Amino acid sequence: MNGQGERMDGKAISTVGILGAGLMGHGIAQIFASKGFRVRIHDVDRAMLEAVPQRIRDNFRVFVELGLARPEDVADCLDRIALCDHVACAVADADLVVEAVTESLAVKVRVFEEVERHVPAAAVLCSNTSAISISEIARCLQHPQRFLGTHFWNPPHVVPCVEVIKGEETSEQVFEGVVELMRRLGKEPVRVLKDVPGFLGNRLQHAMWREAVALVADGIADAEDIDKVVKYGFGLRCAMLGPLETADLAGLDLTHAVHQYLFPHLNADTSPSPLLQDLIAQGRLGVKTGQGFHHWTRQQAQELIQKRDSVLLRIMELIRPQRG
Repeated sequence: MNGQGERMDGKAISTVGILGAGLMGHGIAQIFASKGFRVRIHDVDRAMLEAVPQRIRDNFRVFVELGLARPEDVADCLDRIALCDHVACAVADADLVVEAVTESLAVKVRVFEEVERHVPAAAVLCSNTSAISISEIARCLQHPQRFLGTHFWNPPHVVPCVEVIKGEETSEQVFEGVVELMRRLGKEPVRVLKDVPGFLGNRLQHAMWREAVALVADGIADAEDIDKVVKYGFGLRCAMLGPLETADLAGLDLTHAVHQYLFPHLNADTSPSPLLQDLIAQGRLGVKTGQGFHHWTRQQAQELIQKRDSVLLRIMELIRPQRG
């Protein structure tokens, strides 16, 4: 492997480069810095980059309120994060690089082509893409064996799951080393052994969203009641039980019988719903425009996000296994 990433050892990593400071990047920087890693973060948008410290302070507020962090932890975290004007500054001494730029194959390819010109030979390269093929991104790389996916879930500083995705040429040492690194971060890594579109979580999530949009489009229920049946119905147990655990508890014979009856009636569209396209054409894009399936004010959205983070952190305190 010509030395590229072949000595991957999660315990040897001390400096992390983060590319992209937006929705995911600043939270990923917070995760690493909170665990004692030195972090270098870059974004082409200077305003976005300069907003990182305040966004991290805002992220910490709920942790402090719940007694999960101390005020001095915020300062310690920020002290370990350096803002970088250029890609080279962020990756030149990095042991690990995490890309969290816009979800565009062309953009990611350009970023990694530049990264390879500046990054150390032994550095491991990761993409936070939520759906783009890891193997397709890797085709631009000179050393694809050190490249893999690390899909953090939003908000990354709260949600513990990280999908670790093996590309066609990802080294086994690199793959397992990153899985172990995620554990050191306090995350719950899941191994995605084959690079498929959407990986695990988004395939499951968007299958449900397809059905939800279809139910609204067919006039079977409105958006509010669709959301209620998830939040106050089966969604409640999803924090404790996965779908296959639930199937085992119900009995696979019963599961088979329900599937046999129900599957022919489920939506099986292979393109986005016309309803979704109509809403977009009307400028109803969700929170960003004040209206989507629901009506929103900025205050409502902010309050919901704060409540979400608080509830998720409380749930995780109850259900996460204690590690020795």
